[in-house]
Amino acid sequence: MTTPNVDPHEIAKFDALASRWWDPEGDFRPLHDINPPRLEWITSRTSLTGGPVLDVGCGGGILSESMARAGAQVTGIDMAGAPLTVARLHALESGIEVNYLESTAEALAATHAGRFRTVTCMEMLEHVPDYPATVAACAELAAPQGDLFFSTINRNPKAYALAIVGAEYVLRLLPRGTHDYDKFIRPHELAAAVRRAGLLVCEIAGLRYNPFSRRATIATDVDVNYLLHARKP
Repeated sequence: MTTPNVDPHEIAKFDALASRWWDPEGDFRPLHDINPPRLEWITSRTSLTGGPVLDVGCGGGILSESMARAGAQVTGIDMAGAPLTVARLHALESGIEVNYLESTAEALAATHAGRFRTVTCMEMLEHVPDYPATVAACAELAAPQGDLFFSTINRNPKAYALAIVGAEYVLRLLPRGTHDYDKFIRPHELAAAVRRAGLLVCEIAGLRYNPFSRRATIATDVDVNYLLHARKP
């Protein structure tokens, strides 16, 4: 029996915060702020209505719901049960149809390989023990010619200063302990994992966030937050 690619400490951390997921002024307000430009970046590179969409590490469903609102047929998966419950309840209240499942990407790939036209895995890779395994599972889940989108945090002193010291301890934008610096991923490391999974790297872009104006923009600077667009041959 294989061990799931899951960190129980990470699951417990997000379970404890689940009730605050949809509060735009609460612990997850940066996710609410970055979601519009993140969604626009995705929709400019894939057709969300062109086939089923999978959101890996969906949490409370912020991105999943926004893609469903844009006309996508969305499945969202996560291993944190409490956020999934919140996601299901919020979708019911919003009248949005999203299929939420408690599963890892690896487990779903065993039964749904090649099923999804678009796969997103945002702000999740830095929370799993073996991120290349998650990338490989996402590649299996994508259909041929499918688009995949990943986002994570670079590993360097600037990212540590802004994403951990600044965001968690000084400005308190996120709960303390949200991120582990050692799990941050440099862009060339993620690109290498993507290529090893048989995918083509199409683009890497930065995501810049101003916590004072609460404005997020897509940028060329990948020093802290960044996104990667890949395609399955």
